[in-house]
Amino acid sequence: MQKLLIYLLFSSAIYALSLPQLINIGLTQSTTIAKSRADIDYSRAKRNKTQSESYGSIELVANYTHFNTPRTLAPVTPAVMKNPSVVVPTTRDLFGTGISYSVPLFTGFAKSREIEIDKIQEDIAKSKHSLTKEQLVYNISSLYLSTLAMIEMVSAQKSYLNALTKLNRQIAIEVDLGKKAEIDLIKAQSDIEGNRAYLSILQSNIAISKASLASLVGIKSIKRLKSIRVRVKRPRYNLSQIMARASNLNKIKITNLSLKKADKTIQKSRASTLPQVSLNSYYGYNYGVNDTTNPNSGDWDREENWQVGINAKWTITDFGKSKSSTQMAKIAHIKASLDQKQTLLDFKKSIIEAREKIKQEYASYRANAKQLRLAKKSEKIESVRYQNDVITLNDLLYAKSKTHIARAKLIESRYNYQKGKFYMDYLMERGEKR
Repeated sequence: MQKLLIYLLFSSAIYALSLPQLINIGLTQSTTIAKSRADIDYSRAKRNKTQSESYGSIELVANYTHFNTPRTLAPVTPAVMKNPSVVVPTTRDLFGTGISYSVPLFTGFAKSREIEIDKIQEDIAKSKHSLTKEQLVYNISSLYLSTLAMIEMVSAQKSYLNALTKLNRQIAIEVDLGKKAEIDLIKAQSDIEGNRAYLSILQSNIAISKASLASLVGIKSIKRLKSIRVRVKRPRYNLSQIMARASNLNKIKITNLSLKKADKTIQKSRASTLPQVSLNSYYGYNYGVNDTTNPNSGDWDREENWQVGINAKWTITDFGKSKSSTQMAKIAHIKASLDQKQTLLDFKKSIIEAREKIKQEYASYRANAKQLRLAKKSEKIESVRYQNDVITLNDLLYAKSKTHIARAKLIESRYNYQKGKFYMDYLMERGEKR
């Protein structure tokens, strides 16, 4: 894959790039895609962190304390106190080293709910990543088509200029022969200059569009693009079938997951009203130099020290804090439910708009195709009539411009039709698989 991308980057100045190639580069090079992928990694890391916390922690501990009066290295039991022959180690400088282990035994199911929430958030991040890729694919495809449309319009504009130039030469000859008035030559030359200016504008717009496309994809420049064969056919989209498959779309999955996350958050907020139980254990040694009051003064001593304890607490009241947290979670659940309903409504509206837009462009294409055929016929007739001095040059130029405009509209409607299909693919999340 990397070798292919390097090849494409270095050969783009020589060879034309296709839409699939640009999409492939974009999905690999885009910082937006990398950022959404990082969101997945972050969510996964957070879930792993929460899971690890449920196993507790093992810690190596060490301490040093200086006392103003001697202290024992280990607690003195009654049995030791009753036996005067036992020498108890005492020190003013107490050192301690050991290992401790703490683990929550029961948190009112708060920890398990948090793990479930983190897993849901990871799934949301994955769905958003897919949507980000779909958005990038559509943006690349749309800009690609716009550029191709302008390139084709440039070709049509050049052909139109060539036709005007031939007409200008013909008029110049006839002016020299005295068959045409000089004003016709001036009008023809003026029309040529106006169309040359428009050609320059189109070429500049192509350069801007290519630069935008290169920036979107993540490469330095784009010299040439491969053309796309656009087949304009009567659109057929069944709204009922599309809506039936809506639940499988990531944009709908995100709302379902958000609702599920809100439900788990409510359950987690209630955990503080249940008992909290934890285990704490320690094993280690206390060290110290026996003080001057001890029979073993100056000698190092050590005492083994270990303990295991279970702690439990149950909050009687927190003066409404838990209740407020639960209420906030319930409100978030209501909002998630409303978002779910609105997302479905917006999706349906977008599908209907996209479907009708494709129908409009299909109708425009067919109408523009008929107009172009009629405009060509009209132009031929007007050309003959002008040669026979039946009409003025203005009439002939108008007929030629009508033909050119119809050709430009046909190009525009054809690519707009394809844009509409790409947008429908984006809505149905199948652009990347196209």
